[in-house]
Amino acid sequence: MSARPSFLPNPERRFAFRDGKHAGSAQYTPRQNRLLAALPLKDYERLLPDLEPVPLPLGWTIHGAGEQETDLYFLTAGIASRVYVMQNGASAEFAVTGNEGVVGVASFLGGESTPSQAVVLSAGYAFRLEADLLRSEFEYGGPLLHLLLRHTHALIAQTGQIAVCNRHHSLEQQLCRWILSCLDRLPSNELAMTQELIAAMLGVRREGVTEAAGKLQSAGLIHYHRGQIAVLDRPRLQARACVCYTVVKRQYDSLRRPL
Repeated sequence: MSARPSFLPNPERRFAFRDGKHAGSAQYTPRQNRLLAALPLKDYERLLPDLEPVPLPLGWTIHGAGEQETDLYFLTAGIASRVYVMQNGASAEFAVTGNEGVVGVASFLGGESTPSQAVVLSAGYAFRLEADLLRSEFEYGGPLLHLLLRHTHALIAQTGQIAVCNRHHSLEQQLCRWILSCLDRLPSNELAMTQELIAAMLGVRREGVTEAAGKLQSAGLIHYHRGQIAVLDRPRLQARACVCYTVVKRQYDSLRRPL
C-alpha cells in the first residue's frame, strides 16, 4: 500500500458519480479545459457523452502510487500535483497540472502503474474519461490523440526542468518559480498554501521556505499571512525566478497552437 502525503487533508479516496450528475457541476463545462476546447466540434461532441463531472477536493488522491491509471481527468479548475513520497515521509513534487491539461497519461502510454501519486493541491473540478474509451479515438487517429501527445511532451519537459531546478537553483528561485506556476493555473493572484505544504512540494525544510518567503515579502513582491500568499508585484517576482519557469511555460503555451 502506497504512502500518502501527510501534509494534505484526507478526504474520501473515491467518488461514485458514474451517472454524470453532481451538485454544482453546472458552473463548469468541459470546454473550460484547454485540451477539450481545442478539439474540433464534431470530435468534441462525439466525446461529450462519456465525460463525467467530478469535484476535486483539496488533498484528494486522484491516482495513488502503484495504482493502475484507468481514468483520465481533464481539469477545468484547481491544481493537481504529481509527487513522490518516500517511505520515510519525505516528498518532492515534479509536475503540476491545471486546466491546460489532463491527469492520467500513463493510461494511454501503456504503463501499468507509476511510483508517484497525483493529489489535489488546490481544490477544483474535472471531467473524467475512462481510458478504455480512448482506444477507438486512438484507432481513429484524430485530433484528441495529437493533443494528448502534445500535452505529454510538455509534461515530460516540465518534469525534467523541475529536476534541474531543484538541483541547481536557489530555494528562493525555486519558490518564485513554484508560485508563478501555480498562479498560471488559478484565476487570481492569491494562493492558499501553507509553508508546510510548500516545503513538501519543493522537497525542502519548512524553515527554508519561511526564510525565502520572508525575503520576498520584505522586497514587496508577496504578502504572506496564515497560509495565504498574495502576489503584489508579479513582473518583479518573475524577474527573481530562475529561467526554468519561462522554459516550462513556453512548452505549455505551445499547446495553444492550432492542430
